[in-house]
Amino acid sequence: MMKKLSIAIIISFLYFLANFVAAQPGVLDISKFGGAPNADITQAFTTAWNEACASATAAKILVPAGTYKMGLLEVKGPCKAPIEVQVDGTIQAPPNMADLKGAEQWIRFDSIESLTLSGKGVFDGQGATCWKSASIAWKDKSHETGSDKRAINIYFASCTNTLVTGITSKDSKYFHFNVLGCNNITFDGVTIIAPDASPNTDGIHMGRSNGVTITNTNIGTGDDCVSLGDGSKKVTVQNVNCGPGHGISVGSLGKYPNEENVEGLLVKNCTLTKTENGVRIKTWPDTAGKITVTDMHFEDITMNDVMNPVIVDQEYCPWNKCSKKNPSLIKLSKVTFKNIKGTSGTAEGVTIICSSGVPCDGVELNNVDLTFNGAPATAKCAHVNPLVTGKAPVCGASTSPTASPAAATTSPAASPAAATTSPTASPASVPKESAPKESTPKEG
Repeated sequence: MMKKLSIAIIISFLYFLANFVAAQPGVLDISKFGGAPNADITQAFTTAWNEACASATAAKILVPAGTYKMGLLEVKGPCKAPIEVQVDGTIQAPPNMADLKGAEQWIRFDSIESLTLSGKGVFDGQGATCWKSASIAWKDKSHETGSDKRAINIYFASCTNTLVTGITSKDSKYFHFNVLGCNNITFDGVTIIAPDASPNTDGIHMGRSNGVTITNTNIGTGDDCVSLGDGSKKVTVQNVNCGPGHGISVGSLGKYPNEENVEGLLVKNCTLTKTENGVRIKTWPDTAGKITVTDMHFEDITMNDVMNPVIVDQEYCPWNKCSKKNPSLIKLSKVTFKNIKGTSGTAEGVTIICSSGVPCDGVELNNVDLTFNGAPATAKCAHVNPLVTGKAPVCGASTSPTASPAAATTSPAASPAAATTSPTASPASVPKESAPKESTPKEG
């Protein structure tokens, strides 16, 4: 009797095991397709992708530990089932742009639903050679011509329900990640690294995308850690460490006539260290762009020796060749800065320069406690009457670091009107500016 029972248990276990294995995604190790360490795996990955994309059940492409080369790669959907790409090795891009055949990105995922990019591996853009001769968007007008074309590390285009987790992007030639036309994409536990002198190496840039979440991520680059282009909606940036870099930015916006509204941003529980800006909104003056930017919320943020910790600049002019004859047409509303503390690298810890044509509405400063050289940081504002509550600098024209601490006002009327009302009032000094980033693919 016991022998028959043991046989029945073994048969049941084997049946369970068979069903369990069948339910797991098929693993497509690139070694099965000719991929090997210290060799180019572009073709091996492409072949594995084609098989995964055609599979009626979930599939996983595995790049195991080791160092690999990869050339220009573009994989497309739609696919029949979810795909996970697990990278545990280091994949190196060609160091020279010529080897990428003029493409705007090194790796592109296009029109895919239910994609996961995971692992403990590294995507190494090997950008150092390109940086040496690169034009700089905030400095060189020639950057606009496109003659200096550098590749984004990883580009997500028109993807839905995407998860990026665990991986590292290193030394991209240009932006590290670009997200365009995507819905529901999450970056969790990602690391992005490049030297602070690397030009235009934004961490994560997005445009015309809905439902972008960036959490538990460390970003240190030569430009914005996170940047929002036009059409960005329902964006959450939480538990992110930023620095070095140019901070967390909305914009630049308004340069082009067909831009889309930006709405619904929450930046929460983030720490910025030695960045050239903190949290920032920037729009161009004297341009045709006319959109709204609303529901922008920045809260529970620590600034460590940050230049311009809080800055709204509606006179953004990176080459100092802009006309300010006409104000920005971008309308800002429902913008809050709450529980922001730490040290500023500039006397003016808060700069809010709004448009004289469409002044900001619904701006709030709530417990903004910043110091500069041990004294309270000051605030400068134009064309805005913010609601100030708790400890926060009161708007004014003074740049003295010894300005009196903020009054605990509770109504917009209690906050004094800006002493500067000219549409040409300049924002706090910014030693460097990050690139204007539009949402068309070529602009990133």
